[in-house]
Amino acid sequence: MRTVTNSLPWRLVVRLLRTVVRWMRAMVLKEFLELRRDRRTMVMIVALPLLLLVVFGYAANFTVTSIDTQVLGPQAAKVAAELKAPFHVTKIDPSAGAEQGVDALRSGDAGAVVVTGEAPGPSTVQIDGSQLFSAQSASATARASGGALVPQVLFNPELKTSWVMVPALVGMIMAFIGTIITAIGLVRERQTGTLEQLAVMPFKPSDVIAGKIIPYFVLAAFDMVLVTALGCLLFGVPFAGNVLVFALGAALFLFTTLGIGVLISTVSQNQGQAMQLALMTMMPQILLSGMIFPLSAMAAGVRWIGYLLPLTYFNRISLGVMLRDAPLSSLAFPLGILALMAVVVFTAAVLRFRRDLAPAKPHAAKVPAAAGSAA
Repeated sequence: MRTVTNSLPWRLVVRLLRTVVRWMRAMVLKEFLELRRDRRTMVMIVALPLLLLVVFGYAANFTVTSIDTQVLGPQAAKVAAELKAPFHVTKIDPSAGAEQGVDALRSGDAGAVVVTGEAPGPSTVQIDGSQLFSAQSASATARASGGALVPQVLFNPELKTSWVMVPALVGMIMAFIGTIITAIGLVRERQTGTLEQLAVMPFKPSDVIAGKIIPYFVLAAFDMVLVTALGCLLFGVPFAGNVLVFALGAALFLFTTLGIGVLISTVSQNQGQAMQLALMTMMPQILLSGMIFPLSAMAAGVRWIGYLLPLTYFNRISLGVMLRDAPLSSLAFPLGILALMAVVVFTAAVLRFRRDLAPAKPHAAKVPAAAGSAA
């Protein structure tokens, strides 16, 4: 009797453990089923590690091995033949001088310009300081030339990191507001039923879209002005170029990011999905736009991904305007690409949003045939 009595508590413990294990197994199975149904989460679980692996494996490189270089002056042909990596000669012009070299750097046609003199001797290497990593590599190579090359850094003489990061941060903040905040805000309004209420009111879909987008546009524009002003005041970042050109590039970039945010909101069922998709679009822009890692140092396959991102082109505009005082003609290409992206993305976003906003058409009730025959 004593043995049986003593074994009862252990039997109860074993039964309790089996019950707990059964419950836990059911909960684990339920969670796996939920994950299988949530395809966006599964895509993020698989795609995000792969994205990070590719980015940090192929793009995380600060060493610039090729710099587009122009060689000017009477001794241009001779000096060009003696230049070594990372200088990649793209133009030789014996009739040009230092002034033409500055213009080439300002317009972004070259990352470095070697200006030679009438007689053999040291040559001056004019370096574009707005391209931080290229400038550091070119300066180090010139100093190691044994006096044959004398470095002269323009637009960022002390090679300050803050002078390059502040213009890029302006674009990142606008992308954050235009993409993440817009997507989450629109999805939240859909969940609360606000958009359905607007759909039955006497408003055109275009009026509703404009009313929803304009506040985010104004907010992002305010943050752009604030960050730019504080960057210039706190870090001494110069603003050497035309404010209107900078504003034009910012407006085109902001329209593109707002369109991406609206598109994300139309395919997201809740705020969590909107956040996931927005982060999936933001991370490549931060890592592959040249903001952190130089595009010229990336592998060719990864570099082409960077050329498809709007932040890549806004960085060119912001650096060109703020540091180099680049003329409008030299920024026509990034401005044109941003304008094309803005038209395509925003048009797709508006069409998709109008389709979701349109109220469902009522279906006519069908009269059963049996009722008519009975009459």
